[in-house]
Amino acid sequence: MKSSLMRPAFALALALSLASCGGGKAKFPISGVITGLQYSGLVLSTNGMDLPVPTGATTFTFPNELEYGDVYDVTVKNQPQHQTCGPQLGTGSNTAGRLARINVSLGCVINSYTIGGTISGLTADGLVLANGSTGGTLAPSKGTEAFKYTFANPVQYNVTYGVTIITQPTGLTCTVANSTGVMGDANIENININCVPAG
Repeated sequence: MKSSLMRPAFALALALSLASCGGGKAKFPISGVITGLQYSGLVLSTNGMDLPVPTGATTFTFPNELEYGDVYDVTVKNQPQHQTCGPQLGTGSNTAGRLARINVSLGCVINSYTIGGTISGLTADGLVLANGSTGGTLAPSKGTEAFKYTFANPVQYNVTYGVTIITQPTGLTCTVANSTGVMGDANIENININCVPAG
């Protein structure tokens, strides 16, 4: 009899004790680190929260915490200007409480684009082109009609590029139009090569 009365009393005391301590589920802030962020515009999102991240930030924390067992999935809602960012493998999504703390790792890289154009009049072999910014040469084969070319190595945003002719083709003289510039936010397709008979 005494034992049956003690159990409800003990349960009530335990409930009151938990209530006085805040008694709810554990809370977990959604935080992380960022590497490589150089430009503005990055916005992260998870669980109905959006978080603008300032230029040059190396850490972030969302305003609201999650409870134990809540699922989170940190995604990039808006990419920064001139860059692409994303969570590193295995850190962007999980369940709160599975680890001691939520620590998402984000990496950002500067966007790169290709350079190239059209080659016309190349009726002989031997032409060698070079790009001074990222290195690498290109030796296109002769063609009876104008054709497109693209360097294999892309160029990062805001980096200067410069295409020069290292070797002229046999019996021809080639010139380069629009040979230099500063990379913007799109592929360059107007570095045109025109070849005519030498002499």
